[in-house]
Amino acid sequence: MLTPFAYSNFEHAYVDVLDLLMDRFEYQNAPRGNAARERIGLSFQIADPRARLPYLAERKVNPVWHFAEALWYLAGRNDVEMLAYYAPHVRQFSRDGRTMGGSAYGSRMFNPATVGDTSPFDRVLELLRTEQDSKRGLLPIFTADELAVVDNPDMSCVVALHLLVREGRLHMVCYMRANDCDRGLLSDTFSFTMIQEFAAVQLGLELGTYTHHIGSAHVGERDVPRIRRVLAEAELATSQRRFPFQRMPADTSFSTVSDLLVHEERLRSGRGRLRPQEIAALGFDPYWQQVLLLFEVHRQIRHCPADPVEESVLEALDPGLRWLVGHRWPTRMPPGKEVGS
Repeated sequence: MLTPFAYSNFEHAYVDVLDLLMDRFEYQNAPRGNAARERIGLSFQIADPRARLPYLAERKVNPVWHFAEALWYLAGRNDVEMLAYYAPHVRQFSRDGRTMGGSAYGSRMFNPATVGDTSPFDRVLELLRTEQDSKRGLLPIFTADELAVVDNPDMSCVVALHLLVREGRLHMVCYMRANDCDRGLLSDTFSFTMIQEFAAVQLGLELGTYTHHIGSAHVGERDVPRIRRVLAEAELATSQRRFPFQRMPADTSFSTVSDLLVHEERLRSGRGRLRPQEIAALGFDPYWQQVLLLFEVHRQIRHCPADPVEESVLEALDPGLRWLVGHRWPTRMPPGKEVGS
């Protein structure tokens, strides 16, 4: 096989990758004490990068985290505070307790290296606007100086993202040095396809394929029981749920991201709440209103631990997101409300 196997959506790719690493792994090792199963050199392609979420009840996907991380990247941030609110474990990867290093991919792509300069992302877009057949639309992320840090707790897993325009469509190829294919693969694919779609919107292009190359593809032994349950569910075809995937609005810009994060910070800090009708009145496209609804769901889960999530907020969510929320936090659903309904 000379090209990566192509899948219609991420869920199918995810299940096949897990299946491969369960019983057809090449190596068992334990770098830094983390026992894992590994294959070297693994690739796949997704025909529809918008189909970036797996609907697997046993996996309990957290859509709030995925949108928060993607927006954090797009905003070019490197602070620990926002990410740790949604995933407290990320604090262990910060050397100073305040900032992230190698995993702050967005800070390397969307911020200029020097004051007054142009960001790598903007340079690539300028190139692709004038030379659409170019092969040089590369966004490097990994830097050699990361290797100079002794026992670096946060070395970039991503080497680079590569944008290619062909026949009016924007394709992306991701190069990973390593990927935890049960955990990190979900987050990485979600965020990078969001970045791909954001770039396509800026260029006024249709969305092309997303290709993912991994140097060290692995899963932790600690996650094997869950992976077995996920694979059993997929084999029984109980995961063949298909929810429509919305297109990112054509007017999405960096200002959109900035404006969304103003409201995200207000909810995160507990300085307010957002009812569905208030979100609708803010002026965001319905696509982005769904993201704010997810942040409101998370606010209620974090700041109102004794109460179920308000039914009005759940009802305002798109069916796919409501299904994911219901299976991620089943005990926080309103009384008598079927999980994920």
